[in-house]
Amino acid sequence: MDDDSVRGAVETRLAVGDESVTDRDVELLAAIDEHGSIHAAAGALERSYAHAQRRVVELEEALGPLVERQRGGSGGGGSSLTDEARALLERFERLETAAEGLTAVEETVLSGTVIEREGELGTVDCAPGRLRALVPPEGEAVAVAVRSDAITLTPPEETPAPDGTSARNRFSGTVERVEHGETVARVRLDVGSGTSLTALVTRTSVDRLGLEPGRAVVASFKATATRATPTHPD
Repeated sequence: MDDDSVRGAVETRLAVGDESVTDRDVELLAAIDEHGSIHAAAGALERSYAHAQRRVVELEEALGPLVERQRGGSGGGGSSLTDEARALLERFERLETAAEGLTAVEETVLSGTVIEREGELGTVDCAPGRLRALVPPEGEAVAVAVRSDAITLTPPEETPAPDGTSARNRFSGTVERVEHGETVARVRLDVGSGTSLTALVTRTSVDRLGLEPGRAVVASFKATATRATPTHPD
């Protein structure tokens, strides 16, 4: 995949090879995820079914499988998003957030102890649980910084099971507060042990995920996007 790029001041576009993924494309994929079929998604968005189906085909020709289609059966068939499609939605959301030109991105800092090292990565034991992060070569006491724009939120039932790799950290939590901006929102999560995380997401994701106080979610973030620095207790 090519680097992300923003074209124009009004609409966010994600360049992937020769294809440009737009807000309308992301809205369509999110609607398919929510409503369970291309037909239902087109109806909810008040778009032509033929056009919606054609656009999905165009995107898949350029990007690979995005929609899994189940035909017939007792449930009448339907459609769901592939892992590649969900990764595309996450990538677009990061681009859209960056395009807002925010000057300050919040960080959550967790105090912890390095209990294992494997090259540059290490396992840190902190209040809400263990996580993987880039760690200093020496020392055990560390402060782990987690950027709000590096966190992805998913409903518990849609969160993929761990695959045995250390690519992502996952904390289960509950939404405490949602601070709405014009197109992005800051979501504060209670992840247990008196610890809160702040995630920066788009308003589209707030609506799609039903983010409101009391909503259960899973916060995920890559180990390579999480850096630990040594602390020196007095």
